[in-house]
Amino acid sequence: MRAEHINPFLRSVVDTFDKVLNCKVKRGEITLARQGGRDYPVSGVIGLTGKAVGTVVINLSEDVAIKAAATMLMTEIDELNAEVVDAVGELANMVAGQAKADLAEYDMSVSLPNVITGEGHDIRFPSNTQPITVPFETDFGPLQLVVGLEPVCEPASA
Repeated sequence: MRAEHINPFLRSVVDTFDKVLNCKVKRGEITLARQGGRDYPVSGVIGLTGKAVGTVVINLSEDVAIKAAATMLMTEIDELNAEVVDAVGELANMVAGQAKADLAEYDMSVSLPNVITGEGHDIRFPSNTQPITVPFETDFGPLQLVVGLEPVCEPASA
């Protein structure tokens, strides 16, 4: 995965948390993702297809998921519930959608979001993709962005 592919997703996380949640984020060091379980128990997962294919995962601590949902819904929430799951799916959709727009030359479609919960859950990426993990620290707590995206053909000229 190349830097020009990950940068739109990094910007999208920062923009989404800043503009939608009024929550500041600080990016950590980019690393290759490891196989196996996710670090946090809540993941919003989006598939991307087109002239590039891949998967985007926003992996949240329970605190971040609950606080983000409470902020989005403007209500008090104190446990992981269906509203939180829906909000995490919408966050994943916003992050993937904004990045997709920045990668318009790949003419990608975004799948409906899936949300997976549970400690140590595993998310598999396409076998030809080496996903990248980017940790973030937010005002709400920690999260990770995991992106695996590979072009399948040359993008259209811009």
